Amino acid sequence: MKYRILAAISLAVIATGCTRKAEGQTVAVVNGEEITVPDLNFALELAKVPDTADKNTARSQVLQQLVDRRLLAEQARKEGIDKTPEYLNRERRADEDLLISMLANKRLNTAQLPSDREVQNYITTHPEMFGSRETWALDQLVFNVPADNAQKEQIKNAHSIDQLIAVLQANKINYTRQKNSLDTAVIPPDLYSKLRGVPPGEPFAVQMGNRMVASAIAGRDAHPIADAQAKPVAVEAMRKAQTGKSLQDLLKSLRSQAKIDYQSGYAPPADKK
Repeated sequence: MKYRILAAISLAVIATGCTRKAEGQTVAVVNGEEITVPDLNFALELAKVPDTADKNTARSQVLQQLVDRRLLAEQARKEGIDKTPEYLNRERRADEDLLISMLANKRLNTAQLPSDREVQNYITTHPEMFGSRETWALDQLVFNVPADNAQKEQIKNAHSIDQLIAVLQANKINYTRQKNSLDTAVIPPDLYSKLRGVPPGEPFAVQMGNRMVASAIAGRDAHPIADAQAKPVAVEAMRKAQTGKSLQDLLKSLRSQAKIDYQSGYAPPADKK
């Protein structure tokens, strides 16, 4: 009898200790799993709730979304999805992406601010981002890159979208025509110097895998950045460029120090290691 009483007391203590309540920093408990104030605040930040929205309503809606996510995730675990190779691969990739992103942000936040002279020089040498910034209206054709070299040469020698369409149709190459726009501020400087000299209507092509996107500039609208706005834009761009270079330098150093063993036939070219 004494053993039974002690056992009952122990079970009661264990049960009490495992019971979690929605109080303090815990805003909800879903089948024993807590959702905390920091969890909710982070979700609200991601939701980008408008300033005009009712805060209490928005908070309740976002919290319910968190609860629903926990329930569905719990069901996925019950079905063993978290043990599948696909999940484990994607989980590892997502974890690496997050770590790399946070490493880049850390480098960005600690990057040295450029001097006023450096900023002014950047603005002067990047007119496509500032005083000469434009938005280009593009007429585009998207098609698969042919394997035949003669067809590639015909495509290369087309000097207008209409000529290119004629070449594609003559060679029975399917294509899609679409309209697009391009902000010169996002074009790499070396590429911009080439594109700005392209004659009106002359297609320029970009290959992405086995797909080709041929574009002709159909119109240009000037969107210069005023002097008062140019400096912060330049500083941000310079800091991002500095961060990118810092990460590339870090990666080269890490590669040189790391012990990496490739299976025969899988190693990258020597200059890419």
